[in-house]
Amino acid sequence: MSEALPEPQLLPPNQVEHFYRGGDRITAMRGGSFGLYRPEEWIASVTTMAGQEALGLSRLADGTLLRDAIAADPEGWLGRAHLDAYGTSTELLVKLLDAGERLPVHVHPDRAFARQHLGLPHGKTEAWIVLEADEGARVRLGFAEPMRLADVRAMAEAQDTEALVGALRARPVRPGDAVLVPAGLPHCIDAGLLVLELQEPTDLSILLEWSGFAIDGRQQGHLGLGFDLAYQALRLDALDQAELDRLVVDGAQVADTDLANLMPAAADPYFRAHRLHSTQASGTVEAGFAVLLVTGGSGHLVSAAADRLAVRRGNAVVVPWRAGAWHLEGEVDGVVCRPPLPTPAGTD
Repeated sequence: MSEALPEPQLLPPNQVEHFYRGGDRITAMRGGSFGLYRPEEWIASVTTMAGQEALGLSRLADGTLLRDAIAADPEGWLGRAHLDAYGTSTELLVKLLDAGERLPVHVHPDRAFARQHLGLPHGKTEAWIVLEADEGARVRLGFAEPMRLADVRAMAEAQDTEALVGALRARPVRPGDAVLVPAGLPHCIDAGLLVLELQEPTDLSILLEWSGFAIDGRQQGHLGLGFDLAYQALRLDALDQAELDRLVVDGAQVADTDLANLMPAAADPYFRAHRLHSTQASGTVEAGFAVLLVTGGSGHLVSAAADRLAVRRGNAVVVPWRAGAWHLEGEVDGVVCRPPLPTPAGTD
């Protein structure tokens, strides 16, 4: 393992296989090889895929696992305030997700459910920042009408895909839009979407739908809890239009300023995401662990305590706390993803 001090650095591609089709848009953006079932890239990940020992973990350019580098110098990577609040967890998992087909209807447990039934500190609240979208592509989240658990279980048992998908509230999205998906809301996304996903650092998914997908949902879809218990993670009340609107940030309404916030306020306890836009020098990002995806142009990442780093569209960069405050220079656009601001230990 490298013993060099942590500094901002480009991450090699970390595209992973999954049970749904997709991935070509990720490969075109980030490099690597094409494949039918490579729909996700896990970026700056210290989280493994469910049931795997290493799959999903990110490596630095020298081959060191980011997880191991952080363990060797946790303060250099995360900073003292973060360590005091969260320990050595980065509190963040960032992914690129390319839906080559509609994803199955599924749900993620919240923190309370994960603590009680899985012995884990995190659930899986997530958010999608839309990078590319086919015309008419939609996200679907929350039940449009109140549901009874017995009725949901019956639809899942019968694998009534039409009923499951039809029960969700749908919303068209365009590039630049962002959608917060609180744990507990059933959801799926249409084919034709490339999203940057932020989430809590877990791989906890409960399936309502699996017919036609390359997974044995009856065996793998309930986190080992059985469906009777797993489906108690579902939020069964209706997600009304006003609440859905509060979960969505319309990209067309985001101010054209440096460090424009892309997340609704309800995301604050989980993660942060800001757009960086630079024709000369962008706004300053304060010191702290961060993941940057360069979405357009080229330029440099300039930090207080490290060398200038050349960046261009498609680059993923991990930035440690030790680098200090930083900004982008040149004709370059990006999204910076960060953990929540440090809060007292044990506070949700």
